[in-house]
Amino acid sequence: MTRVAAIDCGTNSIRLLVADADPATGELVDLDRRMTIVRLGQGVDRTGRLAPEALERTFAACREYAAVIKEFGAERLRFVATSASRDAENRDDFVRGVLDILGVEPEVITGDQEAEFSFTGATRELHADGDYLVVDIGGGSTEFVVGSRHVRAARSVDVGCVRMTERHHPGDPATPEQIAAIRADVEAALDLAERTVPLREPRTLVGLAGSVTTVAAVALGLSAYDSAAIHHSRISYEEVKRVTERLLASTHEERTAIPVLHPGRIDVIAAGALVLLAVMERTGASEVVVSEHDILDGIAYKVAEEAEEEKDKV
Repeated sequence: MTRVAAIDCGTNSIRLLVADADPATGELVDLDRRMTIVRLGQGVDRTGRLAPEALERTFAACREYAAVIKEFGAERLRFVATSASRDAENRDDFVRGVLDILGVEPEVITGDQEAEFSFTGATRELHADGDYLVVDIGGGSTEFVVGSRHVRAARSVDVGCVRMTERHHPGDPATPEQIAAIRADVEAALDLAERTVPLREPRTLVGLAGSVTTVAAVALGLSAYDSAAIHHSRISYEEVKRVTERLLASTHEERTAIPVLHPGRIDVIAAGALVLLAVMERTGASEVVVSEHDILDGIAYKVAEEAEEEKDKV
């Protein structure tokens, strides 16, 4: 086993996984897994720049994570940054800050790389027949990946819960016009994805990231967030539709009263749920298999594999 650390910094949240990994068997034993809402992508869609306060929130989380990594004695760390930092003019400020705190440069990966990591993390434990369609709904982008043991096709499109919320400002509750505007953007993105990814072919839809896990938690009626109950749960199309309609029709106060809703997702979850619903309608999926394992686990697997390859060379 190799002790590794992986950080995934997205548009809405930054997450850490410290784990013991065996690349030969695919076993991954969590030692610490945590998430902080930092909203790094605040205003990026409008200004093209990372806001100073968003950078400071992210750096504060990095300082916390550095202490955890040191405590567990991880041999290797990989820091992957996704949509918001791909788009920003001042991403060099972000890179320098992370390097100073953690000693590694964040890899600002492409959408295709993001999709590859997500697919590996999500499907390594699953044993379904045929291809999977893995859908990773992030803050700024959504990744679509089709494959069985390996990726066959992948596409990243610029729709996510934060980007759609900031662009269309759904109210409390959202108006029919606001819902229609979000749907139009999502449908256009699905058209784009479908040019390269056969969205309707796979038999199993796997959903990743906070929007999907939160919809699952609400559908399951959990009184508190329970990762074990959510991981590999199967949520029907009818349940996703019910939860989405509830979230879109609710006020800020009503969403705040939902016990499993993280405070950092209250304002963006309705848009994220609508993305998931649109995907299920486009693909004809009767259910979504919800995975708590995603890009973070894929990064950890890759770090462990690279460490093993280097040991073999010695």
